[in-house]
Parts: sequence; structure tokens; C-alpha cells
Amino acid sequence: MPIIKHNPSTLFPQYNNYSHGIETTSGTRHLFISGLNGYEPDGQSMPESFWEQGILIWKHIGEILKSANMTYSNLISVRTYLASPEYDRENMELRKKFLGSHEPTLTVICCQLLETKWKLEVEAIAAE
Repeated sequence: MPIIKHNPSTLFPQYNNYSHGIETTSGTRHLFISGLNGYEPDGQSMPESFWEQGILIWKHIGEILKSANMTYSNLISVRTYLASPEYDRENMELRKKFLGSHEPTLTVICCQLLETKWKLEVEAIAAE
């Protein structure tokens, strides 16, 4: 499946693990991944630290991608909701850990999340 990145030189430089726009052609499969939190498999417990919650979320994303016979390289868009701007550096490190040099479109939003124990929530779109 052709995925065409659109990063015109007339725009500001790309951030890490980021593309300004991604185009897919017809005949592709799209996988929409709901906003995920850092719950353990029991659905009740959750680590306290941002890093541990983030690791779980990215592993959950990997499992969903795997169930659709996709990998992190199929991600075309990632939206992250942070409970506080203080988590931005760790958030970038998490993306680098799981995405390597892959550059999907990316949005990071700081906001109050539904549950106070959540440090972040991540949703994504993948294509093949």
C-alpha cells in the first residue's frame, strides 16, 4: 500500500516521529484504535507512573495492530492526550521507543482526562 508523506519545505520542520500529512490511496484497509489507557489486563489496576502507563498503552496498541496483521509501521496517525505538560519529554521518549524512525501524523493535547489516575491516553489510525 502506498503511503505518501507530505512534509512541504514551506512548513515548519517536522517534530520527532511526525509527518505533517499522510496520504493513502484507495483500496487500503484502515484500523481505528480507540483512546487507550494504561490499565493492566485485569482492567482494574494501573501503574502510577507516566512511563509505566505509557509502556502498557503502547503494548496494547501493538496487540491491536497484531490482531489486524499490522505493526507499528502501519500507524498513520497518533493522537496523545497528556494530563500535564510535564509529561511531554517522557511522551516523546515513549514514541521513539515504539516507533523508531517511523513518522505518522501526530497530535499531542494537554487536558484533564476522565480519571485522575490516568496520566495519558493514546488513540491511533493504521492503514495497509
